[in-house]
Amino acid sequence: MTERLWVFGYGSLIWDPCFAVERQVPARLEGWRRSFCMASVHYRGTPERPGLVLALDRAAGAVCHGVAFLVARGTEAAALFALRERELVSDAYHEMRLPLADPAVTALTYVIDPDHVQYCLHDMDTQARMIAAAHGQRGPNRDYLFNTLRCLDDLGLPDDELRTLANRVREQP
Repeated sequence: MTERLWVFGYGSLIWDPCFAVERQVPARLEGWRRSFCMASVHYRGTPERPGLVLALDRAAGAVCHGVAFLVARGTEAAALFALRERELVSDAYHEMRLPLADPAVTALTYVIDPDHVQYCLHDMDTQARMIAAAHGQRGPNRDYLFNTLRCLDDLGLPDDELRTLANRVREQP
């Protein structure tokens, strides 16, 4: 039997998967944290006014809750093509297969390259200002944050850090 293709979603893939999904379940990835640590100059910002998007940043003791998607049987090649076209647009992500703690599967996962020029760490106030002001090919940066937070809440996977950031973005002029 051929191994099935699982994909771990922790940001926009949760609310906008770009492939056929057979099944999705809440998932937990250990050793990585969800973080607005990637400057977006395509989808949610521009080179002149970069936005921020989520990435997985390696962190000892961290846990990221998200969604494990089982790709529909027979669509694996199309799913890989769509994922690579979307996620590897600037080479800021590494494509990795990582073991999820729950469910116990290995999932295709996109993690930030900390040596890439788009990797950035900002305090929450700076993040809020950037997200509130940025707009890219796929729309306002704030929509990306709000959609991710809403979907995590709907799945019963609240993220207090994202909620605090969303509140700060709403306070921006």
